[in-house]
Amino acid sequence: MKIHPLITTTSALAELCDRLAKADFITVDTEFMRENTYWPELCLVQIADDKEAAAIDPLAPGIDLGPLLELLVNNENVLKVFHAGGQDVEIIYNLSGKTPHPIFDTQIAMMAISQSEQIGYSNLVESWLGFTVDKGARFTDWSRRPLTERQIEYAIGDVTHLSKIFPRMLKRLIKTGRGEWLDAEMEKLADPENYRSDPQVVWQKIRAPSRNSAVLGRLKAIAAWREVEAMDKNIPRGRIMRDETLADIASHPPREQHELAKVRGLSAGWKDNDIGRRLMQAIADAKPLADAELPPRAPRGAPLGKEGALVADLLKLLLKIRSREIDIAARLLARSDDLEALAAGQRKGLSILEGWRFEQFGRDALELVEGKVAFAVVKNRLKMAHIDAIAGSGNDDEEPVADADDDGFSPPDAGDEPSADEPAGAAD
Repeated sequence: MKIHPLITTTSALAELCDRLAKADFITVDTEFMRENTYWPELCLVQIADDKEAAAIDPLAPGIDLGPLLELLVNNENVLKVFHAGGQDVEIIYNLSGKTPHPIFDTQIAMMAISQSEQIGYSNLVESWLGFTVDKGARFTDWSRRPLTERQIEYAIGDVTHLSKIFPRMLKRLIKTGRGEWLDAEMEKLADPENYRSDPQVVWQKIRAPSRNSAVLGRLKAIAAWREVEAMDKNIPRGRIMRDETLADIASHPPREQHELAKVRGLSAGWKDNDIGRRLMQAIADAKPLADAELPPRAPRGAPLGKEGALVADLLKLLLKIRSREIDIAARLLARSDDLEALAAGQRKGLSILEGWRFEQFGRDALELVEGKVAFAVVKNRLKMAHIDAIAGSGNDDEEPVADADDDGFSPPDAGDEPSADEPAGAAD
């Protein structure tokens, strides 16, 4: 693979992007700093296909990232491949107002072909390519110039390794027929709503102190005020005020500014400074939350209760068995809240009762809560079996729904041996 020198001019970037626009896929990574800022500061972009790779310096004087953004967000013919790409996508969205599309995330994809919930990049490389990545340059100051050769080599390695892994991973997904399982997950990653900074909705991410409309109205107003302050100052929102302090003020608002000095989490200076006055104005302007904005109540189905909690535990055990049986991350197969809702009697709106999740897990989960199958220990092996099989003569030839070994859970059928370009243990 050809590795280009650090790209610092618009003309060199445009030439690179013209070539990459003809590729079937490109791998993308970024290096950035955001510990002390609201907006992440982009310091380096790495990009590759299966033939060439380069690092792009967005801080180089006079460079225009337009050709790169055109390739990433407007070229629908090239698949953009990331690993744990949420923050990379956020940066691209901040620069262009769009997200890369079509998109593929190798961390998400690993959930469909292994039990890895959030595999790190180093473990991904070791699993597929068989060597350990040097992490020495990982926590360097990427904003400092000039960049060292070691930094650039480390950064480019992130995309060159990924360009070797992706085709093998894609082959594995095609072989197992699980590619379509990931379509919805990839579309979620590319959804611009995940990255839009709207001060009027950030309150929804804060643990609500109550469902009182006046309290929630203040929570919304103060959260929006804090977001604007953080944006304007370009500092992390937590530097303005922590979530816990914000929620406490929403529940117990001070009547006068001098009372801010008594609020835990605020300095004494808030009692008479400008930011304290702006906070008091935000509180004064707050209006009770409209009924349409109130967070939804918990489902009105039967309460989980003690017996329902036991059923939920059995569903989680079934999930553990099934995820190991078919070699898939449990988190991709089902969520805990779906299992609890199913145990409480809910049947509508559950992802485990739809599509491929129903075929792989939901059908058996439904039969479990409806009393059609049960756990049984047969010859020291934990099995899921139909009730009529348990009540019968105890014939061991009865086909179990799921099975587990004495020291854990049985592995999936071996199937074909993994090929040389697939990681060990990845076979069906």
